Amino acid sequence: MIPFAPYLITIAVSLSGGEPAFRPVDFKSRFGKYDGCFVLKEVGKDRLLRFNEAACAKRQSPCSTFKIPNALIGLETGVLLGPDTGFKWDGTKYWNKMWEKDYTLAAAIKDSCVWYFQEVARRIGSDRMKDFIDKLGYGNRDLSGGIDRFWLDSTLTISADEQLAFMEKLYTNKLPFSKRTMETVRSLIVYREGKDWTFSGKTGTSAKDGKPTLGWFVGHVKSGDKEYVFAMNMTAADKAWGPKARDIAFEILIDLGLVSAK
Repeated sequence: MIPFAPYLITIAVSLSGGEPAFRPVDFKSRFGKYDGCFVLKEVGKDRLLRFNEAACAKRQSPCSTFKIPNALIGLETGVLLGPDTGFKWDGTKYWNKMWEKDYTLAAAIKDSCVWYFQEVARRIGSDRMKDFIDKLGYGNRDLSGGIDRFWLDSTLTISADEQLAFMEKLYTNKLPFSKRTMETVRSLIVYREGKDWTFSGKTGTSAKDGKPTLGWFVGHVKSGDKEYVFAMNMTAADKAWGPKARDIAFEILIDLGLVSAK
């Protein structure tokens, strides 16, 4: 294991040698008041950048980052037929008023609509869900929290390191799904594009007593002719939103020279 300085981190070469260093990142400045971790890997290569190794190994609830495997499983089982698969809102009131409407898969990913994916999970069913989660080796594989709750600050947990491995398999077509299923989900999580880069991923948020205490962002960036996957999470007594984690991740990628602010 390569030792890291606590805040300003870079890796000089890959294990196979010859690759240039990542640019140094002032993680303390980027995370600010949040306790966080970040891990990034060049797809198909040994180059790895990790901040806060212990936190990267700690399993947490995946929260809405689980919408990625949920969508994959829904598509593969035929519960979802494609981005336009729609479900009707049943009139339930939510803290996020945006969710009080009918949704398609594409819109539910974009707005991180919880009820849509709870319905997806119910239609998949416990047996098929368990089978796929076991095949994926996804985190601790514990679905005992209930078919429509296990990923929502419940029994299923996963680390940033494990999220990274999952995302690399998604972007190299090495998950137990059809290529079409994986291509569809990859297209749905594209968030922002520039001249020679594409930034993709999914947020996740856990709250206690109405205060966001855990924020996730897991994703992928295509920069020029190279591809990278990454995962990060952050904790605080309040305001640890997934969207804030996404913004911090993007800032780190700017520091690394993989995306641009414009």
